[in-house]
Amino acid sequence: MGYKVAVVGATGNVGRAMLEILAERNFPVDEVVALASSGSTGREVSFGDDDVLTVQDLETFDFRGTDIGLFSPGSKVSAVHAPRAAEQGCVVIDNTSEFRTDPDVPLVVPEVNPEDLDWHTKRNIIANPNCSTIQMVVALKPLHDIAKIKRVVVSTYQSVSGAGKSAMDELFNQTKGVFVNDTRTSEQFTKQIAFNVIPHIDTFMDDGSTKEEWKMRVETRKILDKNIEVHATCVRVPVFVGHGEAINVEFAKPLSENDARNILRIAPGVMVIDQRENDGYITPVESAGDDAVYVSRIRKDTTIKNGLSLWVVSDNLRKGAALNSVQIAEELIRKRLIKAA
Repeated sequence: MGYKVAVVGATGNVGRAMLEILAERNFPVDEVVALASSGSTGREVSFGDDDVLTVQDLETFDFRGTDIGLFSPGSKVSAVHAPRAAEQGCVVIDNTSEFRTDPDVPLVVPEVNPEDLDWHTKRNIIANPNCSTIQMVVALKPLHDIAKIKRVVVSTYQSVSGAGKSAMDELFNQTKGVFVNDTRTSEQFTKQIAFNVIPHIDTFMDDGSTKEEWKMRVETRKILDKNIEVHATCVRVPVFVGHGEAINVEFAKPLSENDARNILRIAPGVMVIDQRENDGYITPVESAGDDAVYVSRIRKDTTIKNGLSLWVVSDNLRKGAALNSVQIAEELIRKRLIKAA
């Protein structure tokens, strides 16, 4: 028996990726519904190679009889409609930041903490972590199981697709403008993004960190281990799709780079490409369209006791958002935590 699945925010980057991945992975659906704001009602979106879905109005949609809701409409919209869907019996998997710190909502990466799905019934909502957090914890979990992580210092190199389609358009238009000597305006970012990097993602907080940096800290501790200290610097870079992260890890006990490499080679969701030569590592461009979290540049940090450094790359629209949401739904089915209405 198949499931009725609603994709909320179906006209956005992540929503379209959700529809694509549901079809790619042959998710057991009887019916897929595309939902968005009233301004998008009547538009068409693709589902698989042959099917076209007409977008319906989220505001008036009745979720009764819908088994799974994959939400990515923005935090304010999720705050209103995710609880409504959950109360109507739909299991909500929400990709926004709205519920990530809610103690009654599990924050899940299936390769890392699938056991937390067992208590999703508290609110009938499951939160999808931040894109930069997801790829980091997928890479760190296998190492933490062996050597226990004490502290993480991470610098991210985040693509503009993490800020939506308008941000991608701004990078394209600014880049084109540089070559034709047009005035370059910045609407989606605080400074020019073309041929530049911006150490500012989300709003600033009282301690000088940005909310994106705060998210990486609190989400890693909720997912992986509440005792891990995390210090992040999050940077937007002129790349369309794919996030890179330079991660420095301090362990509680020794872990050699060779052991770390071998552990990660057999870890779920991880692909190790680590050769100390030209082209022996993965860049964001090469990760685009793939599902894996790629790990490269594994090496010893001799400045601290039990330290290693890693370079971690992943497609932020897939594993960082849409794929992780679909994998959560698959895990709910595998664990028999959900039944078709």
